[in-house]
Amino acid sequence: MNRLTSALAALSADRLRAMHRGVEKESLRVDADGRLALTPHPAALGSPLKHPNITTDFSESQPELVTAVHDSVEACETELTQIHQAVYHALGDEMLWAASMPCGLPTDENIPVARFGSSNVGRAKSVYRMGLGVRYGRRMQTISGIHYNWSMPGLGEDDYFGLIRNFRRHSFVLLTLFGASPAVCQSFVEDRTHELQRLSEYTLYLPHATSLRMGRLGYQSDAQAALAVSYNSLGDYAGSLFGALTRPFPPYERVGIRGPGGEYLQLATSLLQIENESYGTIRPKRVIRPGERPLHALRERGVEYVEVRLMDLDPFKPLGIDSDTMRVIDLFLLHCLLSESPPDSNEEIARMYRNQHLSAARGREPGLQLERRDGEIALFDWALEIIDDCKPIAAAVDAAQGGTAYAQSLSVARETLIAPQRLPSARVLETMACDFDQSYTAFVRAQSLGTREALLRLPYGDDLALRFQAFADESLQAQRCAEKSDSVPFETYRQQYLAPERLKL
Repeated sequence: MNRLTSALAALSADRLRAMHRGVEKESLRVDADGRLALTPHPAALGSPLKHPNITTDFSESQPELVTAVHDSVEACETELTQIHQAVYHALGDEMLWAASMPCGLPTDENIPVARFGSSNVGRAKSVYRMGLGVRYGRRMQTISGIHYNWSMPGLGEDDYFGLIRNFRRHSFVLLTLFGASPAVCQSFVEDRTHELQRLSEYTLYLPHATSLRMGRLGYQSDAQAALAVSYNSLGDYAGSLFGALTRPFPPYERVGIRGPGGEYLQLATSLLQIENESYGTIRPKRVIRPGERPLHALRERGVEYVEVRLMDLDPFKPLGIDSDTMRVIDLFLLHCLLSESPPDSNEEIARMYRNQHLSAARGREPGLQLERRDGEIALFDWALEIIDDCKPIAAAVDAAQGGTAYAQSLSVARETLIAPQRLPSARVLETMACDFDQSYTAFVRAQSLGTREALLRLPYGDDLALRFQAFADESLQAQRCAEKSDSVPFETYRQQYLAPERLKL
């Protein structure tokens, strides 16, 4: 009996039923012509600082929709639908861009950074985003995606870190199955070096790409490339990040904290301003207390859940994700949890990055080989091995829940791997070629309009409208209270929050 089989046999039906998940979905607000909306966050949606479901990501034009934690994928999908409805009923003629790679963008300085009010915590959020813009450019920050937060009762710190190590080893499976960003508007790469090919006048692409968002064009940083974060234990993880969060980094020191006019340019001059700046496909997470640093929360109270960060928005799905996709992610995470997970090493970390970039840029290329410990293997052969290993996991989850949905979702995923032309990234390119004269922005604009119409057609009763109106009103009141309750100047708050001792136990 191998490790996966024995570990699965030890899992009770109660624990399998008690898996929890939640979704955070970023999108760009665009006007009817598909251009970035430069209007403020809609007042009808309340305060992005305090609203429980609707905030903003990097840009003022980038809503982030956040569900609660759910014990079923159906409940999660239902709430995400309702949040979308609330947003669309407040957007007027605007809509949400239905893909991960952005619409046509204005010049970098004209992309508006998100605003969270005048409280210290609100200003810190905006200054952090200013720093991201200074460090990486605002265009890169307009990429949008889906974060999938997952947990299961009874897991300890070592369990979660074993899961994370295997996730990083095998993330190419999700990139291949669900990557949906093989093309991009030319405006995204203006003044940047790249290896993209021209598809049409304003569209660039790579012919076998799955997810440009997760490749070298996406959330990447040359400065962070030397930061080999280890996930062998919480101690190793914290140690990997501590220096990057506390030691000055010369290029960012030269930028400084403030500009000539006293305006804040970034929160800190370290390699990472705060923990969230560390890019990765998955993170260990814990709900933090007000004013607490995430790394301190992890060190003090352990890992509470993992945050999967590599999911593209699927432009063919109104929410960017659906219950079938969620079930496959659940099974994949269980596979990562239950399988043998040896410690990582600097050599393996480098190998995982190479595999990620190959999968993102060339994942549908016939015969593409990835690296693993015992040598090279074809991407699709390895992916099918992992999917087939998930079959008994799907059977166990279905038995616990009294259905067949997990096995059915896994079967669809397997069939798609066998017919790569059905993968979302291939369908994007095919639809662009057949219906939109190879134009990325024309394709996504049409998908966005269709999504807008579909969501606005759904019943939106008074009870739902009143609930979101109450959330908006309460969030605005909470923001006003936060602004009144500050007791120290912002600079004092910034220095206190970033003090190295606040990262420790």
